[in-house]
Amino acid sequence: MPRVSALHIYPVKSCGGLNVQCVRLEEHGPEFDRRFMVVDGTGRFLTQRQEPRLALVRPTLVRPTLLLDAPGMRQIEVALSGGGRGRVPIQVWSHSGEAEYVGEEPAGWFSEYLGRGCRLVRWGEDEVRFCDPTYARFESQVAFADGFPVLLISEASLRDLNGRMDAAVPMDRFRPNIVVQDCEPYAEDNWKQIRIGDLLFDVVKPSSRCVTTTVDQSTGEVGKEPLKTLATYRKRGNAVFFGQNCIHHGPGMVRVGDEVRVTETA
Repeated sequence: MPRVSALHIYPVKSCGGLNVQCVRLEEHGPEFDRRFMVVDGTGRFLTQRQEPRLALVRPTLVRPTLLLDAPGMRQIEVALSGGGRGRVPIQVWSHSGEAEYVGEEPAGWFSEYLGRGCRLVRWGEDEVRFCDPTYARFESQVAFADGFPVLLISEASLRDLNGRMDAAVPMDRFRPNIVVQDCEPYAEDNWKQIRIGDLLFDVVKPSSRCVTTTVDQSTGEVGKEPLKTLATYRKRGNAVFFGQNCIHHGPGMVRVGDEVRVTETA
């Protein structure tokens, strides 16, 4: 029986992640996941695609605040909620909306670190951003994640990939929320619906992978793998795929060690 072997959240989109033992799934995805985002002067989102050094920004949750560290920078503290400085326009892929501006100090901190003008914004709980209805079985929402609230990958799939490369890469290259053990490589490709604990998930779309996977999350250095190898056997059209995007049914908890029961296959 497959089980959850690890859980990860990424409080600031495209910055470092946190390993957690349990996570609450809310309307827009895992609690505290991608609830903050760095944007440029026009409000467009910035990620490791443009700024690989974002990988080195390390978050720490100390409720009610988020602490941020980065090489050569002093630690700063950002409120997880409240204390906003008004709304600013933002854009995430094709979504245009508004987010809460969290203030001049974080804006200056990220601008200094990245060497360009930018701001830190926070998801507004009254904002609405729907998942692509082409894939979603029901009306569901996402915050600042690329397109869907949950990304799932199996350990076996990563082992298979690493067996094809000269040097292995860790799971953090793929930035999953849920990691699963005790299944065959790419078993998740054939899952259509799963139950983890008491929470039901639709497995809706393979995850197309970008250059973020080539960024070493411990150094910020950019290479060619694993995209080069993935392209030899996981390419479809102009994209390569690894992992599965999921949408959860309602609120609930997921814990490390939970069984993953496959209730529907493709």
